[in-house]
Amino acid sequence: MVGRRMRRHPAFLYLKELIQRGELGRLTRIYSNRFGHGESRCGEEFPYGLISDDLFTILSLVEAEPERVEATSGRNPRTGVVDAVTARLCFPRGEQAHAFVSWPHPFQEQKLVVVGEQATAVFNDGEPWDRKLILYRQCVDGQGLIPAVPAEPAVLTPNEPLGQECRYFLDCITAGSPRRTGCSEELDVPRVLSQVCRSLGEAIGTAPASSPFPNVSIHESAYVDVPGEIGEGTRIWHFSHILPGSRIGRNVNIGQNVSIGPDAVIGDHCKIQNNVSVYKGVVLEDGVFCGPSCVFTNVINPRAEIERKADFRRTLVKRGVSIGANATIVCGHTLGEYCLIAAGAVVTRDVPAYALMAGVPARRIGWVSRQGERLGSDLVCPATGQRYREIGPDILEEVPET
Repeated sequence: MVGRRMRRHPAFLYLKELIQRGELGRLTRIYSNRFGHGESRCGEEFPYGLISDDLFTILSLVEAEPERVEATSGRNPRTGVVDAVTARLCFPRGEQAHAFVSWPHPFQEQKLVVVGEQATAVFNDGEPWDRKLILYRQCVDGQGLIPAVPAEPAVLTPNEPLGQECRYFLDCITAGSPRRTGCSEELDVPRVLSQVCRSLGEAIGTAPASSPFPNVSIHESAYVDVPGEIGEGTRIWHFSHILPGSRIGRNVNIGQNVSIGPDAVIGDHCKIQNNVSVYKGVVLEDGVFCGPSCVFTNVINPRAEIERKADFRRTLVKRGVSIGANATIVCGHTLGEYCLIAAGAVVTRDVPAYALMAGVPARRIGWVSRQGERLGSDLVCPATGQRYREIGPDILEEVPET
């Protein structure tokens, strides 16, 4: 990572030395900009790598974790992909850091500004070696602190940071352990990055009318392929992926780490909880509930070395079905209206409407009402009073009201 190489950059090492000697005084502000790294990358929802580098650098200078993190982002109007992120970090001793990263920015820039009460240091990696790091002493006038003139360029010995990194890596192998960084520092950045993601999640917005999916809420970390259809009012949460050709109805809630498609079909008002994959060949009608980590399949005898896309079997989950957490639905079967699959059950055959299924393999152990209430021997829903009747083996229907 650039952030790690920065730690071995002569300018950055000299800047750290200035801070440790107290020549900048108490730190107040840090500004880190990283711009112009090209087009947005289709496989990455926002510039994780770039913002991670800046977080790595900021935490190294402040030597503390922030107590508050705020972040905003911007989407590419053509692709809809997040390609710019700004983050503000507030630290316990009063320091504030601002990081701004952008792929399509028109100017290439990697600049770090460190403001202290006595001096300001500016590191600009785009400048020649004799001006990469400049120190501005502060002086006091009637209006407060102002930069002094002239600036003081640091005298640096040119040294390629990537070469330094490689030598450091070899030294670590020879010594048997790292000398400058440890696992605690490697964990700091993911913790702060998770706060950035949470801040972006709190600011989740609704796609404008010009978007391919108007009035659809898509979390910054989710990725939606086109072509496809997504109905209004649908919400797609953290780290989920909608593959091309999928058709998703209105007011669907798609939880974290969900994969849908390609070419899957999901009706209106469905709820798909965390860690569910809805593969090609699976059709969910309206009002289906998929519990956390429930499993669908689309091949009955998969082999890693044999492609069996031509052997995909259709799975139809009819209106109002509820599938419990960690249940498995073997492909090629139909789950009847309003049936309820217990957590951990393995469905290996067609399921009747209103059936309550449990076990491995799943067997019917009773009936449930449209509201999901277990029916007693009188076949009356305890919630609504709706009556049901058996009209054959494993066949239940509602009794029409008179």
